[in-house]
Amino acid sequence: MDTSHSRIASETTPLIPAEVSKPKTPLPKLQLGIVLTIQFAEAIASTSIFPYINQLIRELGITRGDDAAVGYYAGIIESLFFVTQALTVLRWSRLSDRIGRKPVLVVGLSGACLSILCFGLSTTFWSLVISRCVCGVLNGNIGVMKTMMGELTDSTNMAQAFSLIPIIWSLGNFLGQVNCPLMGGTLARPQDHWPVLFANSFWGNYPYFLPCAVAACVLFVALFTMVFFLEETLSTKRRPKLSSATLGDSSGESLPQQSMANVSLRSLLTPAVVVPIANYTVFAFLDISRRALVPLFFSTPTYLGGLGFEPSSIGSWLALFGIMDGVLQALLFAKLVDRLGPKRLFSVSVSSYALLMVVLPIMSWLVRARGGVDHAVTFALLCQLVLSAICSMGLGTLLMFMRASAPTKNTLGAINGLGQTSASVARAIGPALATSLFAASKEYNLLGGNAVFVILFMVAIVQSWLGSQLPDKLQDRDE
Repeated sequence: MDTSHSRIASETTPLIPAEVSKPKTPLPKLQLGIVLTIQFAEAIASTSIFPYINQLIRELGITRGDDAAVGYYAGIIESLFFVTQALTVLRWSRLSDRIGRKPVLVVGLSGACLSILCFGLSTTFWSLVISRCVCGVLNGNIGVMKTMMGELTDSTNMAQAFSLIPIIWSLGNFLGQVNCPLMGGTLARPQDHWPVLFANSFWGNYPYFLPCAVAACVLFVALFTMVFFLEETLSTKRRPKLSSATLGDSSGESLPQQSMANVSLRSLLTPAVVVPIANYTVFAFLDISRRALVPLFFSTPTYLGGLGFEPSSIGSWLALFGIMDGVLQALLFAKLVDRLGPKRLFSVSVSSYALLMVVLPIMSWLVRARGGVDHAVTFALLCQLVLSAICSMGLGTLLMFMRASAPTKNTLGAINGLGQTSASVARAIGPALATSLFAASKEYNLLGGNAVFVILFMVAIVQSWLGSQLPDKLQDRDE
């Protein structure tokens, strides 16, 4: 027994160092920064029209004066990008495995740039539809970027890298994305804000071209930076000077080819993989529904249960959200993950979403009861911003779970592709469903005009249960 015990001890002792945390590999800051810059541009392409789309639909006469029907058409246009992206994102990922990551990103950024310019020049419903579809079809960036981030990092710093995505998205909301506020709200209808500078009749004919043009410039800068400074990460296409130290563990170099070519997608559909992807899909639906619903709620006249804000006011509040979200993500996300763990933090973010669905109708009631925006309404708006910022922290935690769910290194790309395809479908459904439910709630006075908030609250409860199925701790995929 002693001999056996000694042999077992000697065999198990070498495993102890494997449990000790590895030293963290420094992030490749330049290359990662360029990828995040493209992520910044991707956010522009996907949600650039949110601040002013409702006003644009009214001005084009699409609803023929029926304000309650604005939500239907806004939801359709907002969703088209994600519908077309869902149909093509996996194909772009497969193509990037053959020709390299950079060529696919060039096509995606170029398509987004041209489609946004066309959107700003659109004067009919169908021209708006075509420009959004073109943007989605040509834009497969998000899946390719996640694969590149996996190739640029290893198990010691991948979570840190992926946690930057929500920060960049929120920063874009304030600094450059038309999705944001300052561009989509303040720059819309420049002839009204700066009549001396924009006196030409062109701006009267195309009052929303300026925010689209500025967004296109941001995309062009990202394209220029990527073409000249981003190194190819696909092992068969990159330059020899890129060593495995730059791209993470060299054993993962064949990841893209193996993950998409040799690994059966069906073989990956195990509970360990499906649960994180399912959570990511539902969370993507809730997140995009909130992003589409809040500007519509802000712009809807008070007699229909909204706040009756002008586009510039909507832009200012969304800008404030972008600042608050970015600050909270930068200062608190990593600390909260260390303190609470990713599973508990995700639970908190989902609970905040459910509470947000309670706060929104309260805000509407306060505006009607007090005859406008006063201190109480402003306080409720600030609470809404805080809750929204906490909600967005769920994205970073789910990216960690998806990365950890990969059973081997050569399946990470396939799992990213499955997750992004599912999320794109959810993001395609979300805006149309949420805004249509909002319009139907107001038009037919369902549950006092609050049916949309009740339904999204119930979906958040389902998300909370689904989140409880996530593992309590993240597994080290490299081990």
